[in-house]
Amino acid sequence: MIGLAIPVAITIEHVHASLAGIVGGVAAAAAVVLAAGAARGARAAMIGGTILQVLLIVAGLKVPAMLILGVIFAALWAASIWLGQRLGAA
Repeated sequence: MIGLAIPVAITIEHVHASLAGIVGGVAAAAAVVLAAGAARGARAAMIGGTILQVLLIVAGLKVPAMLILGVIFAALWAASIWLGQRLGAA
């Protein structure tokens, strides 16, 4: 998902390629660190994923197209958490 943000920022919003690459790289590195921490438990994975969703929506402040993608992916994330809890309770 983070990798998809870089071409959108460059093409649609004309963000300089190096800036988009640096921001995307930092976001990807943060995602890797969060994923490594999430290996310890499902709760940590849900918190890490939620943080990434919020960051994607915040990216919409700079690149409006990312706001749309952020909202779509956040809705999918929320639905997956809800369904996971529902199935876990069954």
